[in-house]
Parts: sequence; structure tokens; C-alpha cells
Amino acid sequence: MKLDDNDFDLFGVAQRFAQDRAALDDRWRALQAEVHPDKFAADGAAAQRVAVQWAVRVNEAYQRLKDPLKRAAYLCELAGQPINAENNTAMPGAFLMQQMEWRESLDEARTLPQVEALAEAVGAHRKGALQRLQQLLDDQQDAVAAAQQVRALMFVERFAEDVDRRLEALGQ
Repeated sequence: MKLDDNDFDLFGVAQRFAQDRAALDDRWRALQAEVHPDKFAADGAAAQRVAVQWAVRVNEAYQRLKDPLKRAAYLCELAGQPINAENNTAMPGAFLMQQMEWRESLDEARTLPQVEALAEAVGAHRKGALQRLQQLLDDQQDAVAAAQQVRALMFVERFAEDVDRRLEALGQ
């Protein structure tokens, strides 16, 4: 185990989008127990500092691996297709139309059932997009298309938060 191992190697799992969340959780707990700074209290300040670095590294990897969108972005980066969402807005063409329709629907939604229907549609789209992302990364190894899909899903995540805020404003 090395600090510069990629997250998948660090956790001892296959470098794939599809992951077993329970196995990731178990491995995270085992790694944390292995590198926890308290375990090195008797070894001096230098050993504890190294242990803190390890604990931070393990936590960073865990946060990335357990979140499907972060994991997909990381896989794209490992494949030489960094997301660079702030500079690159390339997304699937059909999704751009969907984006505009959702925004208009949210702007026009005045009742709770209208916003709930939109939330359901966005959730269904997210689920399908994650399945497509798995196909692109694990089956087709198409990191270019996967990077576009990740950018689109980043919009879906932000939009879903906007829908949730509207639901809260309507009393849900």
C-alpha cells in the first residue's frame, strides 16, 4: 500500500464503475483501523503525522469511490479524460434539450403535484444515466462519452437540488 496508489488499488478493488458499496464500507473501516493515528501514539510525532496523512488519503479515496458520480469522474480522469466541468461543457446533444425543458417546467410549476412529477422524472433520468455510465465505463471503455455523461449528470444533481428546494418551499 502506497500513498500514491490510485483509489481502486488502495482499496483493493477492481478499477470499474460497478462497485459493491458494502464491500467498500468494510474495506474503509479496515483501512481506517490500520492507519488510525491513535494506533501510532507511542511511535512519536513523525509516525503520527504519517498516520494522519494515511487517514486523510483513505478518507479521500473512500469519498470518491462511494459516490457514483465522483467515481465515474475519477475513472474518466484515470483514462485521460478529465471532466474539467468549469472549462468544458460538452454534453450529449439530446441532454441539452432535456435540460431546457426541465428548467422551463420548474419555472412554470406552481403546485406540489407538478414539482413532485418533475422530481420523479429527474430521478428516473438519473437512474438511467448512471446505468448508461456503467456501460460506457465498464463495458465499452469509452471514457470520452463517459466524460460527457458525467458532465450531464453533474447538471442533473444540481437541478435535483433546485427541485428539492422548490418542494421544501411548497411544504414537502
